[in-house]
Amino acid sequence: MKNIRRYLKDKKGINTILAALLMVVIVVVASVMVYAWSTGLLGTLLVTPNVGKEALNMESNSFSTSTNVTLFIRNTGSVSTTLQSYYVKDSSGNSYQYNNWVGPSINPNAVNPTNFVIGATCASNCVLTGSAFTFSTGSSYTVLVVTSRNNQFTFTVTR
Repeated sequence: MKNIRRYLKDKKGINTILAALLMVVIVVVASVMVYAWSTGLLGTLLVTPNVGKEALNMESNSFSTSTNVTLFIRNTGSVSTTLQSYYVKDSSGNSYQYNNWVGPSINPNAVNPTNFVIGATCASNCVLTGSAFTFSTGSSYTVLVVTSRNNQFTFTVTR
């Protein structure tokens, strides 16, 4: 009996364990509350605005001369897209760049034939990087189009 009374009087060990468990419970509950509050707050602050999306796809192409290619571009996005500049590159890394181009505006789900010229045809408007080239039969070229919203679309054509 004396042993049992001695254990009941010595409550220091039990108090320490209960205090540690209580602290763990308080920390877990506080962490869950902070997490729920922060995700709720950040979720409402980080809502992305519902703006339209630009998306262009090439349906076909045709070469009328050795310095002119026409791409039939479909706007599969949800907003009208205005083309602002373009780059035409050959497989050797040479390129023509037309920065101040007044390109067409393509409505959603519309197809627009768009001409891209290189060489002497756009000599005063284009910036040549590397060696001059023309569209040669059997060669592949990359046409990069930049829109007014600064989105870039790349198309590969082969003559």
